[in-house]
Amino acid sequence: MSLNQTEQRLSAQFAFLNEADRLKSVLRATTLVDGSRRENSGEHSWHLALYAMVLAEQAAPDVRIDRVIRMLLLHDLVEIDVGDVPIHSAHGQAHGSDATQQAEAQAASRIFGLLPADLGAEYRSLWQEFEAAQTPDAVFAKALDRVQPVMANLMSGGGTWVEYSVTSDQLDARVGTKIARGAPRLWDWVRAKTRAYFDARGTPDQS
Repeated sequence: MSLNQTEQRLSAQFAFLNEADRLKSVLRATTLVDGSRRENSGEHSWHLALYAMVLAEQAAPDVRIDRVIRMLLLHDLVEIDVGDVPIHSAHGQAHGSDATQQAEAQAASRIFGLLPADLGAEYRSLWQEFEAAQTPDAVFAKALDRVQPVMANLMSGGGTWVEYSVTSDQLDARVGTKIARGAPRLWDWVRAKTRAYFDARGTPDQS
């Protein structure tokens, strides 16, 4: 690689890294576990990477945790352009809409397009794999992405569940199914805690 090629490659890499810094300014609906403030999407991505390391034993045998961590570090970069879409909000319930998917795809093209072509293609492919949630790695990554806000809400006294008047059944449908698909033992453990929370609030599940 020539000196000029090295210069161009480093310039592209740092353009991407500098752009990724903007994720730290994207506020999410979920608060920190102490409820003191809302977390930002950069913090969320870091925490999920740590979740993958610590909870790796909950993954299926064919899951590659190194790939899961890479997906989780990349998965929310599109929020730089699109913003956070709280899963329990009305907007979140329409998250699979064509308009939202198109906006996120455009954001992925722009952001990953800042990188050298080889890295841009590799990282966008990981992002697409996470979004599709069909491979074992992506299914486990998606489960962790769903369980982290659940734990934050439990620790903070309800968090977005209170804000969006979430019921136990809604939590199961919107979040529990994805956690159970990728980490069934983890969901069994978490579900016992969410049931205790909703029972204490007088909103038991309907099952």
